[in-house]
Amino acid sequence: MSAQANKDYVPFTKDMIATHTILVPTMLPMHFKMIISYMETFGYHLELLETNGPQIPETGLKYVHNDACYPAILVIGQLMDAVNSGKYDKDKIALIYFQTGGGCRASNYMSLIRKALKRAGCENIPVISFSFAGIEKHPGFKVTPAMLYGMLYGVLYGDLLMTLVNQVRPYEVEKGAAQRLADEWTTRLGRELGQGHIRYQKVKENYRRIIDGFAGIPVEKRDAVKVGVVGEIFVKYSPLGNNNLEQFLVDEGAEVVVPGLLDFLLYCVYNSVLDYELYGRNYWTHVGAKIAFKFLCRKKNDMIEILQEDGRFQAPTPFEHTTTLAKGILGIGAKMGEGWLLTSEMLELIESGCKNIVCTQPFGCLPNHICGKGMMKPIKERHPDVNIVAIDYDASSPRVNQENRLKLMLSNARANLAAEREAERKAAETDPVPVK
Repeated sequence: MSAQANKDYVPFTKDMIATHTILVPTMLPMHFKMIISYMETFGYHLELLETNGPQIPETGLKYVHNDACYPAILVIGQLMDAVNSGKYDKDKIALIYFQTGGGCRASNYMSLIRKALKRAGCENIPVISFSFAGIEKHPGFKVTPAMLYGMLYGVLYGDLLMTLVNQVRPYEVEKGAAQRLADEWTTRLGRELGQGHIRYQKVKENYRRIIDGFAGIPVEKRDAVKVGVVGEIFVKYSPLGNNNLEQFLVDEGAEVVVPGLLDFLLYCVYNSVLDYELYGRNYWTHVGAKIAFKFLCRKKNDMIEILQEDGRFQAPTPFEHTTTLAKGILGIGAKMGEGWLLTSEMLELIESGCKNIVCTQPFGCLPNHICGKGMMKPIKERHPDVNIVAIDYDASSPRVNQENRLKLMLSNARANLAAEREAERKAAETDPVPVK
């Protein structure tokens, strides 16, 4: 049944652009703040929800059955907590959520959100599906090519800031310096994107200035284990979804490595290319996806090139290479949820020298159990020295159990690092002294 035929569907109309605040659930705060600043140039008023705490899953469980996936419980909990907070006029708000339209329970979020609103007596609140798959249409909210172009730079800037923060934060002399600088750039770049005119030369200049800023933060030299984070997109990125995993790892002395959001978008686009190549589906969609894929790869590669030219930070992996990494372990046609990308990201981390990996997954998320936890054995057979732990996140999962498993993984990681350094020391001692 189409959304328009659904009696619970309330359209976001053109008149609502001037009167309504659109509430956005959190996932990647730096990325989302810049994207919101840009979206506001089109006349929309959006607000990023950053509420946290036990009341979020509790509210979600009030409106969603506990057999729904954990991200659904959190997203709906955060949205409904805001709706019921008394902070907003319920006649002047709308809700929004991003959807890929793939074969995942996330494709049911819209109906679950509307069901929650109906139970709360707020069925008049519009729910906008931000989707490239054309799941729903709203007269007052249309995603245009110009809008997507600006949002792309919010993603690119966000990925760069996330990469640099993670590489500086474990070593900074003044704690919090890297995040403060990232917050300053987030505000500045959001304002710049909000001006509505984007020059690519200016974007590349900003890349270099951002890199210079982070390189100028005083750091101390010390050994820190590198820990990669992969998994289902929400619990991988959202502090709300993973119990502030990144901060926990940093507090334990680790350097966190997280693949960027653009990689997930490239994965979605590349799957449209594969649909034709593997199954013969929709030739013209394939042509458009191929053009978009090359365009997005070029944008990412420009950022990688600038990082490599500077040489002070480790650059991400080109996505064209990422697509090849799962060969021999998992078929490229496995594309439900995070699919082959999840396996490829683990292999990408290992190839880059990050051999300690946390695979985050909502409890009962079948695609992630297959392409994440299910691929751990063949990956370890190929790379015996890799240290991987799968962590399930759920409303009923005790945080202390998750952290204990993480501490065990970190203990193994530190032991492995110490053994590597000892082997390097012995090798240096046994090398003959060169004769002058």
